[in-house]
Amino acid sequence: MSRSAEMSGNIRPTDMAAVFAPNKQEKMAVFPMIWGFTHEATDKPIVNCRVESADQKAMWKDSWYRRRCIIPASWYYEWGVPPSEVGFRNANEQRSIKKERYAIQPEGAEITFLAGLYRFEEHQGIQIPVFAVLTRESVAPVSIIHNRMPVILGKEHLREWIRPDGDPDSIAANALTKMVIEKAKDYPEPVPAVMQIVGSS
Repeated sequence: MSRSAEMSGNIRPTDMAAVFAPNKQEKMAVFPMIWGFTHEATDKPIVNCRVESADQKAMWKDSWYRRRCIIPASWYYEWGVPPSEVGFRNANEQRSIKKERYAIQPEGAEITFLAGLYRFEEHQGIQIPVFAVLTRESVAPVSIIHNRMPVILGKEHLREWIRPDGDPDSIAANALTKMVIEKAKDYPEPVPAVMQIVGSS
């Protein structure tokens, strides 16, 4: 867990995020969690889980059936080849094209609800909640720039998704697919209070 326990506007792997999960009364509540499962085979956090194999692989299976969560966001980012460059060049030429960053969200939605899995990991003797985002095969227009996309839920499925006795297969099968894509803008990162004080003198 290399980053400090603070939340900013843009969430990256190993950052802390506000995540919806069930409390002890099995009601939806907000919890701070770190983005990324850890695994002994790699030093990098494992931030995504393929929905097609979540119920089979040892790392995800228990969480798939018992510990599901929701990560709310305004949108999610994806890097991809500009649509104007797709189909006009061969694969080798496209690999050399500079990728651009796109902001993606469901059509007509103000909040993007990403489906996720979570678990508790022990780090330096402390139990830390961590999460990963579920992904699926992308559909148009996302498929123009990337072959995967998050599993995004509608409001009507949120409470059922986090219930330990819910049916994740049927909910994931009804994930939202109509997306709006636009070229991402660079928004300024929040400045820590101590830097604001120093900068204002």
